[in-house]
Amino acid sequence: MSGSENRHLREILNKREAVLLPGAANALAARIIEDLGFKVVYVTGAGITNTFLGSPDIGLISMTELVKHVSAMRDAVALPLIVDADTGFGNAFNVARTIKVLERSGANAIQLEDQEFPKRCGHFSGKSVIDRAEMVQKLHAAVDARDDADLIIIARTDALASHGFEDAIERAAAYIEAGADMTFIEAPKTKEEIAEIPRRLRAPQLINIVSGGLTPTIGLRELETFGFSMILYANAALQASIAGMQNVLKHLKAHGTLEGVSAQLASFDERQRLVRKPRFDELEQKYS
Repeated sequence: MSGSENRHLREILNKREAVLLPGAANALAARIIEDLGFKVVYVTGAGITNTFLGSPDIGLISMTELVKHVSAMRDAVALPLIVDADTGFGNAFNVARTIKVLERSGANAIQLEDQEFPKRCGHFSGKSVIDRAEMVQKLHAAVDARDDADLIIIARTDALASHGFEDAIERAAAYIEAGADMTFIEAPKTKEEIAEIPRRLRAPQLINIVSGGLTPTIGLRELETFGFSMILYANAALQASIAGMQNVLKHLKAHGTLEGVSAQLASFDERQRLVRKPRFDELEQKYS
């Protein structure tokens, strides 16, 4: 399944049709994304760190913890998984191991970034990046390490914040030359910069839209005309779930009942449907 999904994802990228890419912080979120008919799932490192550790996106998640989440999502959904692997958890040797382990866990694309460790959320201040040449070697290691040549390597650069737009473009071009199948310039601040990215780079491009972040919100159709392949909303589902939990639990604390907010809750039956309870009931009958 992995090889065919890798090829399928590569076909999606090459069409450059601005496919919406919602992020999942856990297997349940991945199930909801698949159930709603999206084409791809983004495994968000920030979301996993927020939900699993209750901590900010500052490089705290380990490769082992990430792999466990990827494996759980792979078991939960059939959609292609794009995995945020942060900086690759070290140097070129570490990157090679990260690629091998994540590929075995069911990743169809793996994203690596050029920040110094510990990394920060792309929309935080205080980011710094490694030398371009070091990132190029990490990408060579990633390309060499994959078992399936169709496994997609995505190179993200955070250089725009500290080195400017031109340096970010030059880095992305160098990363494509090193074998990256897609690049991702994080946190452009103007529509003009956003439009320029796909014009200047020959590989498919991803853009990250963060509610409350540094990048202006632009409609899907306009981003498609610019030539982007994927439009990432890495933590929209997570932010919505936080707001939903806060609203319902505030009401429960104030009133001691869920009356008045029941419409904001998924029904018991809907919850069981999403986690495939009927399927497990069938298996129970089969094996009883």
